[in-house]
Amino acid sequence: MHIVIVNRWPRFSDGVRWDNELTRYEEFIDHDAHRVSYVVDPLGAEGVLADPAKIAAQVQVDDVNDFEALRDAVAEITRRVGPVDQLVALSEFTLEIAARVRRDLGIPGPTPDEVAVYRDKVRMKEILAQKGVRVPRFGSCETPEAAVEFARTAGYPVILKPVDGAASIGVHRVEDEQRLIELLPTLDLSRYEIEEFVTGRIFHIDGYADDHAEIPFQVVSRYVNDCLAFGLGAPLGSVVVQRGELRDRIEAFSRECVAALGIRATPFHLEVFVTPGDELVFLEIGGRVGGSEVPHLLNKLFGVNLFEVWLRAVGGESIAAITTKSGDPSGGWLCVPKPAELPAQVTKAVSLRTSVPSIWRELLPPVGEVLQPGGSYDALHSGRFILLDDDEAQVEADIHRIIDTFEFEAVRI
Repeated sequence: MHIVIVNRWPRFSDGVRWDNELTRYEEFIDHDAHRVSYVVDPLGAEGVLADPAKIAAQVQVDDVNDFEALRDAVAEITRRVGPVDQLVALSEFTLEIAARVRRDLGIPGPTPDEVAVYRDKVRMKEILAQKGVRVPRFGSCETPEAAVEFARTAGYPVILKPVDGAASIGVHRVEDEQRLIELLPTLDLSRYEIEEFVTGRIFHIDGYADDHAEIPFQVVSRYVNDCLAFGLGAPLGSVVVQRGELRDRIEAFSRECVAALGIRATPFHLEVFVTPGDELVFLEIGGRVGGSEVPHLLNKLFGVNLFEVWLRAVGGESIAAITTKSGDPSGGWLCVPKPAELPAQVTKAVSLRTSVPSIWRELLPPVGEVLQPGGSYDALHSGRFILLDDDEAQVEADIHRIIDTFEFEAVRI
């Protein structure tokens, strides 16, 4: 089998950063049994640690998310090595582009239509609504008039979001019609949808959907704050939910959504509202491993590396069952974002390891470090923390303790 991996993530060897340490391509895909090639960008080249002698071909481009650049790179590898049997992209931002390359070059694997059920936020809600799953009311932004009319019907606030976005990038909460009318001309409306604002707690479910759209492994977590607030400067975290009636309901809802969408042979990251009346409402789903500290926490708590499960399946290994550690542990994570005004030089970042014993991992920028704009949840922020404890309530209390007591200062430069 000829497998081409598209990688845009670095891996770090400084013993401090743990980002992407779980994407060990060289370990999870047998480079002796298969021909394995890579397409990378400059950062992604730092994440390919396989023995060069075992790499069939490697092509570097400026941006793996440039469709033409990726297609041309894969075509070059095909000419040099032979037909491609699997084209693998782990980043959410690359999933749809990789599907288009498969279509253009006749490579087996998920098609654009199949990927759309976990990339296109309109498509996923259309399918689920037809299946009777509660989703937010949503509408088209094809014209400003259509968006305004939807908001008048649904009531304010409303949410505007890119249909193919991630990490709440480009998402807007709009409080009134005047602001909506001001905002609409600044957006590429062909890429946007509008939906009702749903009040409630937000949970995320991270797991793996097998070849039959069944779920052999999933973990339910409850957000502390939300992704949209993170983009506005608030800390973001979550807590793993322990056994109980609500968790059982959310797990059943997750199975219903994955089956209805026909999501197969991929990890998934599902977000769900729980309203004040305990109604479950679909928010969105991604066909990839959860971001930020999610994969590291789940690997530590349950012994399941979702990247490993995914990549071993790509290599042809059967994923009939996933073995997990016993017990019902909890844990959580917190990311304190960079200052609003950047670049900024760190003048103070005080460790909380001694005062919050549940902290397993802590990443603080050293004094003198210059924080730059850009990056998602796994960038170098003001502070990142992963917590472990046998009690869900204690984990949440410790997350709030970090939020309340973390000492950090930086000056803009």
